[in-house]
Amino acid sequence: MRWFVLVLLALPLYAQPANNNQQQVTLPAPAPTPNEIERDYIKANYTKYEYRIPMRDGKRLFTSVYTPKDTARGPYPFFLNRTPYSVAPYGADQYPERFGRSMKFLKEGFIFVFQDVRGRYMSEGEYVNVRPYKPNKSGPQDIDETTDTYDTIDWLLKNIPNNNGRAGMAGISYPGFYAGMGAIDAHPALKASSPQAPVTDWFIGDDFHHNGAFYLPHFFRFYSAFGLARPEPTTKPATSIAPEFPNGYEFYLNVGPLVNLNERYFKNQVAYWNEFIQHPNLDEYWKTRDLRYGAKNTKPAMMTVGGWFDAEDLFGPLRLYEAIEKQAKTPQNMIVMGPWYHGQWGRESGERLGHVDFNSKTGEFYRDEIEFPFFLYHLKNQGDMKLPEAYMFETGANQWRKFDKWPPTEAQPRTLHLGADGKLSFSATNPGNDFDEYISDPNKPVPFTPGIARGMTREHMVDDQRFASTRPDVLVYRSEPLEEDVIVAGPLQASLFVSTTGTDADFVVKLIDVYPDDLPDKEFTPGAEKVVMGGYQQLVRGELFRGRFRKSFEKPVPFTPNQVDQVNYELPDVLHNFRRGHRIMVQIQSTWFPLIDRNPQKFVDNIYNAKREDFIKATHRVYRKSTIGLKVLPK
Repeated sequence: MRWFVLVLLALPLYAQPANNNQQQVTLPAPAPTPNEIERDYIKANYTKYEYRIPMRDGKRLFTSVYTPKDTARGPYPFFLNRTPYSVAPYGADQYPERFGRSMKFLKEGFIFVFQDVRGRYMSEGEYVNVRPYKPNKSGPQDIDETTDTYDTIDWLLKNIPNNNGRAGMAGISYPGFYAGMGAIDAHPALKASSPQAPVTDWFIGDDFHHNGAFYLPHFFRFYSAFGLARPEPTTKPATSIAPEFPNGYEFYLNVGPLVNLNERYFKNQVAYWNEFIQHPNLDEYWKTRDLRYGAKNTKPAMMTVGGWFDAEDLFGPLRLYEAIEKQAKTPQNMIVMGPWYHGQWGRESGERLGHVDFNSKTGEFYRDEIEFPFFLYHLKNQGDMKLPEAYMFETGANQWRKFDKWPPTEAQPRTLHLGADGKLSFSATNPGNDFDEYISDPNKPVPFTPGIARGMTREHMVDDQRFASTRPDVLVYRSEPLEEDVIVAGPLQASLFVSTTGTDADFVVKLIDVYPDDLPDKEFTPGAEKVVMGGYQQLVRGELFRGRFRKSFEKPVPFTPNQVDQVNYELPDVLHNFRRGHRIMVQIQSTWFPLIDRNPQKFVDNIYNAKREDFIKATHRVYRKSTIGLKVLPK
């Protein structure tokens, strides 16, 4: 969830003389990196201060404030980022390499504020993961992230000179959660907030659960460090207790049942693991930690941002925008989705992911032409608010699109139908009780990526699926070459009719863009082996559903062996152009390992406590009356 920027500092090179009679020649020093340029600009134009800001319950939160040295151009608005990942470097004379914003922000002039959230690094208090929102507060001891944000802004207004009385807020991933929470019951001075890839719902769609299924390597990697106790305020990050291993598929398979993670590696050092496994179903614990829980009380202008290929928080931005749109009355509510992995828009050009090119610097465009104008307008009353409600990148055609709302009202429903011999079409058939079946063996699960990976990869969101299409435990349905472009816009609806010889099962549905066979091979990195792009099966969207929750996320139920049942669920939105000459493919499978933990396929009350003997082979049938619902834009 946290991202890092690594900077390599090159040393000057000197040509050595062959003998004492030759003159030494000094080669020109290498050009400064973008991070060095930004760091030097910050040091030259901003003064850093450090404060411990008191909250209403008496706890103090460590806060770094960078004020413009040019006081004449003020007053300036505040730009706040609250984070559990440290506001380092610490020390009033220590400056960061970047603020994570466009250089336009730095040159325009804002008072940049970075804060360690309660209980993390140098801030006092107890840290609580995705701290629940308290809609009713009876006194100063009733605190949550909304009150900490409110108290911070109130203190800044009263104590930092040359401010214009306005504040904005933004953050990516976990800081996106805090940007969303800070907008609830917001201080009147908070005029605009931008939750980006915000942690929104950790049970249905973000980070550690997808439709109740556990994202195993993501949780293990993250909490092996983040989950360790911090007994006293500290400037030092925790050291991961996870072991080193080269092959995640092999490592997690050898772990066996999930209880072994704690027994072998966490050893009760990660308190959140013990808390997490006590809530295998959707209960009040998860519901009150959902960022949408307080969405109706959102007050500032909102710009929610996400990436179409974000493996961690794709669900969050789409559903938070939707909740605010339905429940809140904000001055502005907009959404931006680009062709990005987690947080890519905040620091990179965004021209490519894996073996898929987007043919433009999408990250730079977002930072300069979308994010900067949004905050400039709301915090400085400058510029014209010409941004649409939905600014979305259309993958496949590789172009930005503007819509009045999302999903677009003009998108029309269409249905993909499964056919005999692996055929897929928009034409309804009469399949009766015809079905396709496969044996799912949790001890030989389908990999989620074609290569060797230690854990969840960024690139798997667009990986070539040809490796999976050859597996006997993956069903493959493919359309004829398209005669015209098909632009899919919005969420996907999987309606599966299934049966199993077991009593529990997972189902993965993948929507895939199959490239024409005659595309030339492509060299993505100079000197690297060329990639065979002819027939490339690009994953556009994939999502899993844990079958025990098909009736209710609150009260799971087993399957009755060999009895036909229905599994309906929503896959996150897309805006993708399946070009003329391409094919549309659907793959259906029951394991996606180790991205998702293995379902034992024998129903147990708390799946986290499944034993080795609970993991059994099962034969799953998918009936051809199953469908995939889409929304398609007109020509």
